[in-house]
Amino acid sequence: MATQHILQISELTRKVKFMLESELNTVWLCGEISNFIAASSGHWYLSLKDSKSQVRCAMFKGNNRRVRLAGGSTPRNGQQVLVRAKVSLYEPRGDFQLIIEMMEDAGEGLLRQQFEQLKSKLNAQGIFAQQFKQAIPKNINTVGIVTSPTGAAVKDIISVLQRRNPAITIVIYPALVQGEHAKNDIVHAIDIANQREECQVLIVGRGGGSLEDLWSFNEEDVVNAIFHSRIPIISAVGHEIDTTLSDLVADLRAPTPSAAAELVSQDNSELQSRLQELSKRAQQLFTQKVKQENSYLQNLNHRLTQVHPERKLQQHQQKSDELNIRLDKAIKRELARFKQKPEKLVRDLQHVDPTKVIIQHQSTLRHLDDRLQRALDVSVKNKSEHFVSIIEQLHIVSPLATIARGYSVSRNSHQQIVRTKDQVSIGDEISIQVSDGRILSQVIDKI
Repeated sequence: MATQHILQISELTRKVKFMLESELNTVWLCGEISNFIAASSGHWYLSLKDSKSQVRCAMFKGNNRRVRLAGGSTPRNGQQVLVRAKVSLYEPRGDFQLIIEMMEDAGEGLLRQQFEQLKSKLNAQGIFAQQFKQAIPKNINTVGIVTSPTGAAVKDIISVLQRRNPAITIVIYPALVQGEHAKNDIVHAIDIANQREECQVLIVGRGGGSLEDLWSFNEEDVVNAIFHSRIPIISAVGHEIDTTLSDLVADLRAPTPSAAAELVSQDNSELQSRLQELSKRAQQLFTQKVKQENSYLQNLNHRLTQVHPERKLQQHQQKSDELNIRLDKAIKRELARFKQKPEKLVRDLQHVDPTKVIIQHQSTLRHLDDRLQRALDVSVKNKSEHFVSIIEQLHIVSPLATIARGYSVSRNSHQQIVRTKDQVSIGDEISIQVSDGRILSQVIDKI
């Protein structure tokens, strides 16, 4: 026989506790309170029973502080309650027990159970998701209020808005906020506000009360109307401790109606201070911007003057004016010159008078003639003297001079000077030059 594993008592209780907590987790129970004990530690210990069974329960002080029951905050034996609890086991004694997390009166508890069931359903549809929530405008001028026109909530909202920002326009969409017909009124008021589109945000809510009093804001039709509203909605139902499905689906939840009014308005002093700060910053930014734009404009203006047609026209105009001035001066100079030209011509003509020119030329001619005559005389004299000198030199070497001294020069028929006898033949006539003439003779013999 195989060895069986024998459990320790503590091991068994741990296993049972684990099984209970993992399998059952959280449960809702409705029962009658008995054996209630409020320990000095602040924890509560009690039993819940019905006609057939009972179970031990513990509720720790961190949870029981939030309990609100009819007749007070402390449970009483015999009181019917609805609890949400976790199934567990008290290991030291091995006792099966419930750890209560929430406790309500049985009547209200049933509503709470319905609340949780509808919450789970709507949550599964995703309408509580953050991605569907609209942003609340920052600068709000018109606020719509969906609530009872005679309730305390509307008075609180109006009072806060007028105190903080009297300039805000308030539009009231009256609706019942409690009772059988309240949900239809609330849905209708939200629809009317969306049709009119006259406000930037809607505050939907009422003052405090029991869960039953606030139940209209847990109705599925109301939740859907808030979800489909094109106007952002702030839910302001009851007090801070109250939570409705309208709070979960709204674009923003305010703990109270007064708090909702504060969320959509700015305190005048705050606004004024903010405006002054913004005005100062705007002035600084404006001044800085003006300086930048002026600098930029000057730069553009400088660049524009270089390429702007007006600048080009000005340059061309200036050049045209300059040319006109120069032309005017030139015309004046030419006119003056033309005016002076006859006088100059007269003067020039006087300078070129033929009589004067002839006289001048005659004088020049006489002067030149004198110079020429003198030059000719000198030249003739020089030439004569030179000629005499040459004649003398020539005479010295001339044959005539030789002839004059008793010599003669013979020429043959060809007028060649006869230097040898072979230049003539017997019978040739020859001419003999002597100092005072010529002698013709004939060759009769050659010796």
